[in-house]
Amino acid sequence: MIPAAFDYAAPTTLEEALTLLAQAGDEGKILAGGQSLIPVLKLRLAAPEHLIDLGKIDGLNGISEDGDALVIGAMTPHHVVASDPLVARHAGLIQKATQTVADPQVRHRGTFGGALVHADPAGDLPAPALALEAEFVIAGPGGTRTVSAADFFQGLFTTAVGEDEILTQVRIPKTTGWGSDYQKFTRVAQQWSIVGIAAAIRVEGGAIAEARIGLTNMGSVPIRATAVEQALVGCALEEAAVKAATASAAEGTNPPSDTNGDANFRRHLAGVLTARAVLKAGAN
Repeated sequence: MIPAAFDYAAPTTLEEALTLLAQAGDEGKILAGGQSLIPVLKLRLAAPEHLIDLGKIDGLNGISEDGDALVIGAMTPHHVVASDPLVARHAGLIQKATQTVADPQVRHRGTFGGALVHADPAGDLPAPALALEAEFVIAGPGGTRTVSAADFFQGLFTTAVGEDEILTQVRIPKTTGWGSDYQKFTRVAQQWSIVGIAAAIRVEGGAIAEARIGLTNMGSVPIRATAVEQALVGCALEEAAVKAATASAAEGTNPPSDTNGDANFRRHLAGVLTARAVLKAGAN
């Protein structure tokens, strides 16, 4: 299908983009990589009168270090995040999860920040960002504010970014030296996650000293499995011990039931995949 008619603008500064967004009001939409928005427009599930393309704004794209944090610009394409040596060294979980996003074409066009703001519960980036306690830097008419991952994801396709605001960067605390893994269960290649598990662990003396676990598509927002994280502390990196510590991964979740599997199936998968992710994280 063909999208409904709209006005298109490509500002070259963040200030100009914020002004255009304020002028457009409810009829304005931000265009980042377009890999989520354009299909919605073609299906006419949305028909904004104004599209504001962020692609020409300097400073929204790139990866850098800032003390104990890794800073990823919101407009950085997935394929850059997936291959960047800084991400591999300091935020391996983000790299591994990004490598599973859709297919190469989408990873070259889609953006890191765009996927996070889209907040699809089956998307592969929100759970790792939550598990690693990322911070989101948001610009708006009143200036810049920073929101924790715990407060950023507010509901189905809903985040803390207001209608007159723009996500500019994501700050991820470094987990240098940690092991990590992202386990994603699908029935066909390039499918959205039926269930996904993000795991990062720090090992000392053959036992887990710290753990971070995030769950994908186990509710309307990404979920951090804090009870499992606590159970894993002090756990030996042995299959039986890890399985026992991760058996309750699905407790307190509200997974959907659809043609890919019912809620009970997803709960079972969550336990299996969490143990698998932790054991694999401990091996790398």
